[in-house]
Amino acid sequence: MTRIITLFCIFIAQIGFSQTAESYLEKIRNNEALLTAFFQQMPKGGDLHHHFSGSIYAEPLLERAIAENFYLNLETMEVSKTKPAKGNWENFSSLKEKGKLDYYEQQIMQTWSIKDYNGSVPSDDQFFDSFMKFEPTITGHFAEGMLELKKRAIAENVSYIETQLSTIPCDMNVSDLNDFNTKLRLAANVKDEKAVLKLLDELYKSLQKKEAKKYADDFNTNFLAKLHKDLKIDDERFTMRYQNFVLRFMDPVDLFKNLVIAFISSNESKLTAGVNIVSPEHGQNSMKDYWLHMVMFKYCHSKFPDVKYTLHAGELTLGLVQPEDLTWHINDAIYIAGANRIGHGVDIAYEANSYDLLKYMSKNNIPIEINLTSNEFILKVKENRHPFTLYKEFNVPIVISTDDAGILRSNMTEQYVLLAKRYPDVNYETIKKYVYNSINYSFIQDESVKKQLTKDLDNRFKAFEAKFSKN
Repeated sequence: MTRIITLFCIFIAQIGFSQTAESYLEKIRNNEALLTAFFQQMPKGGDLHHHFSGSIYAEPLLERAIAENFYLNLETMEVSKTKPAKGNWENFSSLKEKGKLDYYEQQIMQTWSIKDYNGSVPSDDQFFDSFMKFEPTITGHFAEGMLELKKRAIAENVSYIETQLSTIPCDMNVSDLNDFNTKLRLAANVKDEKAVLKLLDELYKSLQKKEAKKYADDFNTNFLAKLHKDLKIDDERFTMRYQNFVLRFMDPVDLFKNLVIAFISSNESKLTAGVNIVSPEHGQNSMKDYWLHMVMFKYCHSKFPDVKYTLHAGELTLGLVQPEDLTWHINDAIYIAGANRIGHGVDIAYEANSYDLLKYMSKNNIPIEINLTSNEFILKVKENRHPFTLYKEFNVPIVISTDDAGILRSNMTEQYVLLAKRYPDVNYETIKKYVYNSINYSFIQDESVKKQLTKDLDNRFKAFEAKFSKN
C-alpha cells in the first residue's frame, strides 16, 4: 500500500497542478491501483452498516484461540473454550505438538472468512456459518476488537463507525409467556395487525413486571459506557457509536423481549445509535415471522418514538427465495415498521410498486446502505444487476458501507474503488455527497458530535483536495 501511495504522489507531481480531484478521478477510472491510492487518502466519513464480530479479521481471532489453547472441531473448524462432549475436538497445543497446526490454521482462515474461497459450499452458507465458528474468541475480548477497528479506520481516513457490537445479555425467564408465540403467529398468519398489537401490549406489560429495564440499564452502564470510556474510543480523529440488535431466528416472545430491552437501552444512552435486526433474511423463522417482526418495531416505536432504527431488508435475490418473497420485505420495513434507514435493499427492483416505494424513500429521506462487496459475495449481485443505479436514479439518499469487512477480507476503501470503477457516471462530487451522507444520516444522538464530525470532514476534504492544487 505504501508503494502505491508513493506512486500516486509522484504521478500527481508529474501531471501538473492545474487539475482538480474530480478531473484526476476521471483519468484513473479503470486503474484499480490508482483508484485504491486515491480513495485510501480520501476522507470517507462514516461506516453505518457495520457488524462488529464480522469486521474483525480472522488473524487476531486465530492468534487468540491458539494463545488461550481453545479446542478445535477438526471437521467444522469451530472453536470452544472447553471440550464439548460430542464431536472430534482437539486443543491447539496438541495440534502444535503433532506438527498439524499449520495445516489447520489454513483451514480455519478459509472457514472463518472468505479467504481463498473456492465455491465448495454456497457463498451465503460460507458467510453466515462463519460467525458461530469464531464467536467464542470474541467473548470477553471486545476491547481488543474495538481498538483494532479504530486503528484501521484512522489508517484509511474513516472518522466514524456505527457498529452492531453485541446483543444485550438477558436471563429473564419468559417460559410463562410461551403461549404468546402461538397467539402472535396465528394473528400474523392472517395479517391481523390490530390483534397483534393488542397481544404485544399484553406482552409488553408482562416484560415490564419482569424488570426489562434493569437489563438495559446494566448493559448501558456496566458494559457499553465503561468499555467506551476506558478505551478512550472517541478522540479528535475518530468516533464510535453502537447499534443494539436482535436476532431474527428467535421465537416471537424471546425476540420481542430482546427488542424491548434494545429500545429501552437506546432510549436511555447517548452512546447507542438505534436498533437493528440481523441474521439471514432468508432463514426459516426470518421469512415466516418477517411481517410480525415489522409490527413489533412499529409497536416499540410507539413506546419509544425518539429511538431510530435501521432494518436489514431485501437482502435477497432471485433463486435464493421464491419470486413472490422478493416483493414485500422493503415495503413492510418502510410502510409498517417505519424504518429510518434500510440496509442492503438488494431486491428493490422486484418489490411491489417499486417506483412508488423509491419515490417515498426519496421524499422522506430514508437512506439506503449500499454494501457492494457483501452483496457480490453473498448474493452474487454486482455491477448492472445491483440496484445502486436504481436508487441513484430516484434520488434516494445513499451511504456506502462495508457490512462485515473481516469475514469478507475487505475495507471501506475497496467499496469506493468498486463504486468508481463500476459506475462511471458517479462523479467525484456525488461520491463526496455520499461521504457526507454517512455523517448526516447517522443515528448519533448528540447533535454537537455530529456537527463536529461534519466540521472535521470539511477540513479533511480541504486538505485532500489541496493535494491537487498548486501551493
